[in-house]
Amino acid sequence: MKRAALGVLGFRVAYGAGLLLAPDKITKSWLGPLDDASRVALRALGTREIGLHALAIAAVLNDAPVKPLLAASIAGDVSDVVSTAIGRGGLPGGAAPKTAAVAGGSAVLTALILVRS
Repeated sequence: MKRAALGVLGFRVAYGAGLLLAPDKITKSWLGPLDDASRVALRALGTREIGLHALAIAAVLNDAPVKPLLAASIAGDVSDVVSTAIGRGGLPGGAAPKTAAVAGGSAVLTALILVRS
């Protein structure tokens, strides 16, 4: 289970780096064209993704408690799904179901790791 956790968490760090370095490319189908204010928010989100999931990786590697960090990750994914569903009228077509699939899938995968940790 340790390997699975590290794989999922490593992917989340990479996703955060993508948001930080190339928010337009990472979020095009989710949010559409970005303005400068949106880029600021997405870079902040990317930084939080990196920080949260890097802490979780450190916890896994050091046999420290990881469940609170996994729960926070799940909460973030659920927030993405709910926020996208609420704002779907102003988003590109298909953004809500795509977000539900990706972020929802990530939440389920992380929940499986949390339960088995």
